[in-house]
Amino acid sequence: MLRLCEGRVCIVTGAGRGVGREHAKLLAEHGAKVVVNDLGGNTDGTGKDPSAAEQVVAEIKAAGGEAVVDGNDVSDWNGAKAMIDRAISAFGRLDVLINNAGILRDRMLVNMSEEEWDAVIKVHLKGTFAPARHAAAYWRDQAKQNGGRVDARLINTTSVSGIYGNVGQSNYGAAKAGIASFTVIAARELRRYGITVNAISPSAYTRMTADLRSYTEEEIARRDPKWVAPIGVWLASEESKDITGRVFQAGSGIIAVAEGWHKGPTVDQIADPTKLGPIVTDMVAKARKNAGMNGLDLD
Repeated sequence: MLRLCEGRVCIVTGAGRGVGREHAKLLAEHGAKVVVNDLGGNTDGTGKDPSAAEQVVAEIKAAGGEAVVDGNDVSDWNGAKAMIDRAISAFGRLDVLINNAGILRDRMLVNMSEEEWDAVIKVHLKGTFAPARHAAAYWRDQAKQNGGRVDARLINTTSVSGIYGNVGQSNYGAAKAGIASFTVIAARELRRYGITVNAISPSAYTRMTADLRSYTEEEIARRDPKWVAPIGVWLASEESKDITGRVFQAGSGIIAVAEGWHKGPTVDQIADPTKLGPIVTDMVAKARKNAGMNGLDLD
């Protein structure tokens, strides 16, 4: 079998279960050396248990691969740096960072507490920024030592809740939309060093999504997290060096490129707001509708 990531060193955050677990195992199957990061908390972010990450590492090693456990909190500045250092000390370098860790604190906006907002934003948004910041600084330094470029990959995890919008998830959706924008901006900043930055929006049946609604057996099979991992492995490989700044949907039967905001119907600027009513109404009527959760024009 062609092994796409032979010898590459990869960190996967939130890799103890679900999508992260499948990323880690398939990367190892394709020859990567994997740092399996997971705090081991509950879906709401509470608690800590290293056993899930330890189990993934044990499975990788049993299959002949190389992996180590990391239990750092990705949203902690120093913990994120320690995670990057863990990969370098264990395997000599870092080639790929997959930011996948996340939690849920779903609530309708009018009932959401400050703590529920802050917790989700911290884990998802800061938990993407902090590891990415430390990894990017390492890769920039490596590029300066290696003639100006490296062959590195930053892969973030967004969600249809963020790029399309989902009721009851204003905290989670805002964080995931922020991650999508972060991906585009970071891609533009880091391309000069040979670092690509992309994001994946998984459609997967995991412990985080199991309680959101009822699923048929067919839907559960189509949403198995294993269907998300192939695009993650390909993006982690050397083959993807020309792809950057993109968001991919994966799972539930598809792989798709999610297209971001584009300028729609436009008029010349108008000083008098009393004249805007019919003009804006006409513009909105001509504009493409917002996407529903399936990515199609529904709203």
